[in-house]
Amino acid sequence: MAIRTTFLAWGLGLLLTLSADLVSAQQFERVGDYQIHYSAVNTSFLTPEVAAAYDIQRSQVQALLSISVRQELDDGSTRAVNATVNGQVSNLAGQIQELSFRTVREDEAIYHLATFRIQEDEALRFNLDVTYDRNQEPANISFMQRFYFDR
Repeated sequence: MAIRTTFLAWGLGLLLTLSADLVSAQQFERVGDYQIHYSAVNTSFLTPEVAAAYDIQRSQVQALLSISVRQELDDGSTRAVNATVNGQVSNLAGQIQELSFRTVREDEAIYHLATFRIQEDEALRFNLDVTYDRNQEPANISFMQRFYFDR
């Protein structure tokens, strides 16, 4: 069971990394000594095994947003940091979907995942508040992305 969990976590991490590379090279923002990584992909890109393991519905009209926070250490390495993520996604017509994040911990990785509905070729604006240190104000992360259906 531990091997399967590790494999699935590796698969999700690899998928999110590859998806981020496909959408845009290394999507993250640096805030002080922290890196806030984000990736949004159509859930139809997930393998059935990864979707089932993380209880994510695969669908052409559903997308997955993954947020992870890493702290840069003095030796140049980074470590995963737990965070609280709140936010919403909206289209250009002003229709807003609140995002409900859940946290997934796998070995040394921490992902904050939320799913949301999409329409083909619709530009979506993401507005996120990421609290990575309770002694700091949340970091505001905003970006836009279009989603296309896999045909």
